[in-house]
Amino acid sequence: MTIEPVADQQSLVARVHGAIFDAICDGRLPPGEPLRQERLAEMLGVSRQPIHVALGLLQRQGVVVEHGRRGVRVAPLDPVFVAQLYAVRGALDGLAARQAAGRLDPAAKRAGLGLIAAGRAAVASRDVAKMIAADVAFHQFVYDHSGNPMIARTLDLHWLHIRRLMGQSLSSRSSLDRIWREHEAILGAIAGGDADLADRLSRDHAGRAAEELSTWIADTSAAAQ
Repeated sequence: MTIEPVADQQSLVARVHGAIFDAICDGRLPPGEPLRQERLAEMLGVSRQPIHVALGLLQRQGVVVEHGRRGVRVAPLDPVFVAQLYAVRGALDGLAARQAAGRLDPAAKRAGLGLIAAGRAAVASRDVAKMIAADVAFHQFVYDHSGNPMIARTLDLHWLHIRRLMGQSLSSRSSLDRIWREHEAILGAIAGGDADLADRLSRDHAGRAAEELSTWIADTSAAAQ
């Protein structure tokens, strides 16, 4: 029996999916924007087939929704969804921080401090893509050192939406320096082996993010009316 090689079309779909999702994250494709296959194909220099498949995947992931008879658009942002999403994230982030407490060796502590420095540099650059990447890297660091791989696996789908929310709000938020102070405090509690404090700080961090994002969504919706 033989197995045919995987077609390169699959990697093309992944690249198209990534390009469309990045454009949604950084606001080039804002909430409610109709997504026309012909236009996207022209912009990305590909045929309509990978566009069609990528949009189908984004729809299943909840990033785009039906629009009209056969079209799709970028999913609107919903404060209720944000609250629900961050309730789950806060619980899992708290669990990850609790389980990571006391597990960092000297090399891991240095790596964690390096992530804090990289995050502050990303804020200084005002580059949204770098800020998202730095934030994701810090939380992934905590998940990786929790000793529980199911935390990161459970959060994989949620992080798709979290990245989108970050990208659409980071450029207008005034609390970016505070975010990294909170990250530094979480890292300090983990490195110091204080599981209760690490858990509480992580949950509080997620809760404040949810409140800020909900306020930002409400303000943005009001301004658009």
